[in-house]
Amino acid sequence: MADKEVTFMRRYAKPVVVADDLALLDGPRSGIVTLPRHLDWSGSADYDLDSPGRMVDLYRTVLIEATKPADLHAFLNRAILTQLWPTLWLPPELRRAWEERFPDLPLTGSRTAAA
Repeated sequence: MADKEVTFMRRYAKPVVVADDLALLDGPRSGIVTLPRHLDWSGSADYDLDSPGRMVDLYRTVLIEATKPADLHAFLNRAILTQLWPTLWLPPELRRAWEERFPDLPLTGSRTAAA
């Protein structure tokens, strides 16, 4: 009987980038933001932060595609991130990494909504 060939499928594992400190997230709060190609190669890299849907899209895109903390600092704003956090769909490993670094983050949106 011939030996069976075993093939291991490797999942692409993109590194998760987390901010060192939420206070460093000082990105824009309004207006049109154009993400660089390394963050958004879709062809519609312009995000109107005055449109709630596009703001959510920008935050998801930056959180998922960031390659270094500077990407987070340039395009995310702490106040907006904490407001959006509970409703953002994010890959589980990304959400877990952020919530391990910032344990209060899951609670911030509920406090903001209640205020």
